[in-house]
Amino acid sequence: MSMLWIKAFHIIAMVCWFAALFYLPRLFVYHVDATDAVSRDRFCIMERRLYRGIAIPSMIATVALGIWLYSLNPSYYTSAGWMHAKLTFVVLLLAYHHICGAYVRKFAQGTNTRSGRFFRIFNELPVFALFAIVILAVVKPF
Repeated sequence: MSMLWIKAFHIIAMVCWFAALFYLPRLFVYHVDATDAVSRDRFCIMERRLYRGIAIPSMIATVALGIWLYSLNPSYYTSAGWMHAKLTFVVLLLAYHHICGAYVRKFAQGTNTRSGRFFRIFNELPVFALFAIVILAVVKPF
């Protein structure tokens, strides 16, 4: 029964993490398009609060709960091919998360050189990870 509770909180944390990763690059798009200092300052605050207040804690919770779930049956998960593929996408998502953090810092320092078009495309990347992770965890195709 405890595994189901851990799994439920793992999914909740994952949803919060993805929400942050979907919204943060959208803020970057709006930030690039902002023309006045007041708006740019406001976006810096919003980006920092979203990254530090939601993205980081939910990422930590997702990873910690995932490790806890893994530890409940390591022999099964170690031999499951779908888990290896899922963890590959999780590692890519962690890299994406940290790249977002780097952009938060660049915007705060006023050194961003990327365009709104770049961030519109960048914003779509976690969708692929979401599809892959959920399909691998639910369907377990191999």
